[in-house]
Amino acid sequence: MGGVGIRFLVFPVPFLGWWQWGLCQRGPTEMLSARDHRDRPPEEGAAAVLQGFAVDKTFLSSLKGILLETELALTFIIFICFTASISAYMAAALLEFFITLAFLFLYATQYYQRFDRLNWPCLDFLRCVSAIIIFLVVSFAAVTSRDGAAIAAFVFGIILVSVFAYDAFKIYRTEMAPRTTQDDQQ
Repeated sequence: MGGVGIRFLVFPVPFLGWWQWGLCQRGPTEMLSARDHRDRPPEEGAAAVLQGFAVDKTFLSSLKGILLETELALTFIIFICFTASISAYMAAALLEFFITLAFLFLYATQYYQRFDRLNWPCLDFLRCVSAIIIFLVVSFAAVTSRDGAAIAAFVFGIILVSVFAYDAFKIYRTEMAPRTTQDDQQ
């Protein structure tokens, strides 16, 4: 038997430019010109996009960074435990893992500052409170199965609930609580 080759059919298609339909702001010569890339200042190029996602290493070693990293690790451990025992509860752990990962990414890269209309302390506080409720319910529901991995998920879930509660407490105390000054006390 000889080698079987794959043949691609090439159909000549007339080139219709997007600029003709008004979907592109530049014409055909401007779109393909290398001069645009050469004359552009460096802060508008791909390097500026990558600089926007530079990780702040001081944040990762701060208390908030350590709390987010701990929440992320414990959520992943609980996800693995639920995957091994009761797969019906693993969606809650996976969802919270991705939400915590998104917050860690946004805070570590300082990208959240670009969304200045959002109240980030309030969103972070609500993330913690909702995770507390979800993991309390899921952990106590999982422990009823009396499986070894489910009991481990219960133990890690209670530890995670305490970490989320401490994080919510710190957010409330530092960001959301009304501050009293000496003028208010007099």
